[in-house]
Amino acid sequence: MILKNIGYLNENFEVIFHKDIRIENNIIKEIGTDLKSFSDEEIIDGKKLIVMPGLCDGHTHIGQQLLKGKVLDADGIIWQDIMLPFESSLTDEIMKLNTKLALIEMIHAGTTSFVDAGSYHMDSACEEIFKSGIRGAVTYSTMNDKNLPENICDTTETAVKKNDELYEKWNGKGLIQVYYSLRSLLSVSEDLILKISEHAEERNTILQAHMNEYEKEVQHIISKTGMTPYEYLESLGVLKNDFIGAHSLILSEKEKEIILKRNVKICQCPFSNSGKALAETPELLKRGIKIGLGTDGAAHGGLSLWDEMKALRCMMNVTWGVKNCDRKIMPAKSLLKMTAENGKYFLRKNIGKIKEGYLADLIFIDLKEPHLWFSSNYTNTIFECVNKGDIIHSMVDGKWIMKGKKILTIDENSVFKELEEKCSLL
Repeated sequence: MILKNIGYLNENFEVIFHKDIRIENNIIKEIGTDLKSFSDEEIIDGKKLIVMPGLCDGHTHIGQQLLKGKVLDADGIIWQDIMLPFESSLTDEIMKLNTKLALIEMIHAGTTSFVDAGSYHMDSACEEIFKSGIRGAVTYSTMNDKNLPENICDTTETAVKKNDELYEKWNGKGLIQVYYSLRSLLSVSEDLILKISEHAEERNTILQAHMNEYEKEVQHIISKTGMTPYEYLESLGVLKNDFIGAHSLILSEKEKEIILKRNVKICQCPFSNSGKALAETPELLKRGIKIGLGTDGAAHGGLSLWDEMKALRCMMNVTWGVKNCDRKIMPAKSLLKMTAENGKYFLRKNIGKIKEGYLADLIFIDLKEPHLWFSSNYTNTIFECVNKGDIIHSMVDGKWIMKGKKILTIDENSVFKELEEKCSLL
């Protein structure tokens, strides 16, 4: 296909208007002016549109969609009192519904790729992800803490087996990748850490874990091992693999050095993180640490990465920006880079830029919306003013998954009716 006379966010995160972009199969083939169109090409009129790379949700929980509204301002220990009971009650049917709801919300919000933190009944989730056409990395929720609810309590052997089975069945099917996971260092034994790491390395896939999210979590690991969480994993040789450390808010100087040395990828989830600790994001970026953004799932404020970008800028400005008299300590271009371009580090695919040779994972912003009628700097306006309802088309791997705000791969009306029918059971 060819996108004619369109505005696009280039690799320097500047909006260039009146360009043509040719897409061949799943690749951005050519960018130029007045490109010749061929008879077999679909022609998209780009007038009043801006196309940009799709957004990557680097850390989400697709299995928690039906927890929406239950976590904010809740009493007690959220993980123990709300999340574990919910996840232990999941069925194949409810997991499918959770997944479809998450995919619909993500697609409308401009998310074209995601990394899921792991849940249960992941076969059912993968069936829906495969049909949706979205690019996703999934994993099994890996824990062997004997205090967990019985139906989600694994041994080291069963946890490793379930990770392996998910990988063998789904990795490389459609746009699905399967990663290995450690749900939390608080809920896994050292034996499980070593075995999961070994199996991930054998398959050349990513290992991910929730890391350094709470002060009590960090202190518990120190009291147990005599080391901070990243020092502990480094001592076990685990960080030689590709590793994603979700959250990573409370870091010692030595841990920052380890993260940089081992090329660990960090994913921050600003809305969720704001109630736990304040990350030193500007400093980490200056060091060259790869950071992405995530939503942490619908239970933590919905699946809009536009909201997460704005929240992170506000958090960084009011702390490090004010302290250092630097109003642009987290500029729009940096935030867009974290959310779009850095997706290539989390999915290990050539995504995140509109550049010849990159995969065509693209979203289209409708400039006919009143809040986008005019701008003297459209990069800033994309960051400041675009909301999840402004995405009019979405494409993944060169294939349309949404046109005219209508998702083509999921029957939204059917999902809504299914939700209505099941609401009384939840």
